[in-house]
Amino acid sequence: MRAGWVAAGLDVVCVLVFVVIGRASHTQGEALAGIASTSWPFLCGLGVGWAAARVWRRPLALRPSGVAVWLCTVALGMILRVVAGQGTAVAVIVVALAFLGLFLLGWRVLARLLTR
Repeated sequence: MRAGWVAAGLDVVCVLVFVVIGRASHTQGEALAGIASTSWPFLCGLGVGWAAARVWRRPLALRPSGVAVWLCTVALGMILRVVAGQGTAVAVIVVALAFLGLFLLGWRVLARLLTR
């Protein structure tokens, strides 16, 4: 049970790091309201990914847990951004896929290596 909470926390941190770096690179600032506005679509996608793959059962698994979380976070995050009028671009989608893939899957790979 504890591993699920830790995994959820790490996933949220990955999304927030992505958002903060993205906002900083576009000089949008790190104000809490701005971070919340940018992060909520991705956090919703993260939540759907967790629910769809029942990640709490095997939070360290790359498949299906990590892959579902990664793809749902990016896909639903981008869809919700468009619906909310925040817009998106192909470059943003590519960067989100790369960054969130590296981080959401990467910490799972490291955790599996360290727990062996």
